[in-house]
Amino acid sequence: MFNRDHKKMLLFALYLTSMVLVNTLGSKITTLGSVRASVGVFFMPILFLVTDIIGEVHGRKTSAQFVNLSTAMLVFMFAMIGLCIALPANPTWGLQESYATIFGSSMRMTAASIVSFFIAQHVDVLTFSAIKRLTKEKHLWIRNNASTIVSQFIDTTIFMFIAFFHMTERYTVPFIFSLIIPYWLFKVLFALLDTPLCYLGVWWMKKGEKEM
Repeated sequence: MFNRDHKKMLLFALYLTSMVLVNTLGSKITTLGSVRASVGVFFMPILFLVTDIIGEVHGRKTSAQFVNLSTAMLVFMFAMIGLCIALPANPTWGLQESYATIFGSSMRMTAASIVSFFIAQHVDVLTFSAIKRLTKEKHLWIRNNASTIVSQFIDTTIFMFIAFFHMTERYTVPFIFSLIIPYWLFKVLFALLDTPLCYLGVWWMKKGEKEM
């Protein structure tokens, strides 16, 4: 049977895995309805869900530790991807161009991902903690949704502006916001849908405490 520490480690593993998937698989663009969106949109809610569960059970400091450690691992991952792409390929291996295309990303996109992730995740943790105090630890659904909605907007806005602002003449402030709003609304929808999972996760983390 898992104790609370084992469960925390399992959630941290899920958090790290989702972070890696966002920043590797997320380079693919799909269509959701009529909106162009990265497939990473399916993994982002997991990141915010995990920090909300951890923040509810273990507190703000532990959630912030998840974010800080994961950001350090994100920097390490991008450094290793860059190194592996830069290493010369063996003449018998003819996939270097495809390899670089799939795993490579510009320094601007990399910076956008790291900065938006770090800031938005800390905003999520702080907002969740503040609302928890204001509601006297009641109404988990309010802080779960409010913190995610605010932080997802910040995450999307920071990423879009760092990655694309003035990339070409087309990428003006109004045009970037025309990309941000529908993408953010999809994230809001996923945040609302994962509310029962937040309650379930908190129940699972606390399960068995009285017997221990």
